[in-house]
Amino acid sequence: MQHAAPIELTDLVDLQALPIHDPDSAAYVAAVDAARAGLRSEGCAVLGGFVRPKAVAQLNDEIRERKHATHYSTQVMNPYFHTAVNPDYPPDHPVNTFIERSSGFIPGDAWDSGCATDTLFRAPEVARFIADCLEIGALYCYDDPLAGLTANICDPGQQFTWHFDTNDFAVTVLVQPGDEGGLFEYVPQIRSADDEGFDAIAGVLAGGRKGVRTLDLRPGDLQIFRGRHSLHRVTRVGAGSRPRHAAIFAYTLEPGVIGRVERTRQLFGRVLPAHEEAERQRVRSDALLD
Repeated sequence: MQHAAPIELTDLVDLQALPIHDPDSAAYVAAVDAARAGLRSEGCAVLGGFVRPKAVAQLNDEIRERKHATHYSTQVMNPYFHTAVNPDYPPDHPVNTFIERSSGFIPGDAWDSGCATDTLFRAPEVARFIADCLEIGALYCYDDPLAGLTANICDPGQQFTWHFDTNDFAVTVLVQPGDEGGLFEYVPQIRSADDEGFDAIAGVLAGGRKGVRTLDLRPGDLQIFRGRHSLHRVTRVGAGSRPRHAAIFAYTLEPGVIGRVERTRQLFGRVLPAHEEAERQRVRSDALLD
């Protein structure tokens, strides 16, 4: 897709209302402080209206233009993205509790350099702002050729069931909510690096609502979410609803990071030589099931 003129950050974000280009401004400091408070207490922060309304429509147009590249998959999986019964655990254990996941992802190699979605993802001001909210020194755009910049698609009848992320945090922009369903729900800090929290997880998988939070996200809202230790899902989109579209911006603490082979294949239906090479060199940061 060709653009008549380069897209600027100010075309996408109202820099007067939220001056992410000016970290010394009072509005920047206030936004960061509010995000930090949410991340510390709930593992979640929402920056309402982060993307301008006209830019949200542009992001949605770009998603629709690329929906032909979406890899859709339906699996019955546990919260750790495993699909096979583990005989080391009881039948009713979370490890052996399998729920349908049905959704699609537009891969990173479907996006044109300089399109609105790519510009927002790669803007250094955005990465610095998110790093400040997360209280870390710096962030780098995820170098994975498929999973760095993506869009998650939940068409009518689809859901992204309860799961954990392999990365410490995720950054998403809701572009188009469903008319019915498609709600983001999570249970903050249900497990830790030292405790899998199986009992609490089992309760949620059985339909319990203890600790479950539901977000009322609007188009253009930016969400920063710590999903490694917080169980989360997108509820089923209604059969008569429009699709739910969300842009996913993946950042890493170090440059040059590539995703895991198994989950890449699950989400995108393929892996590239870069994934296979990274898997041979990978060192795990924790011993969680995933």
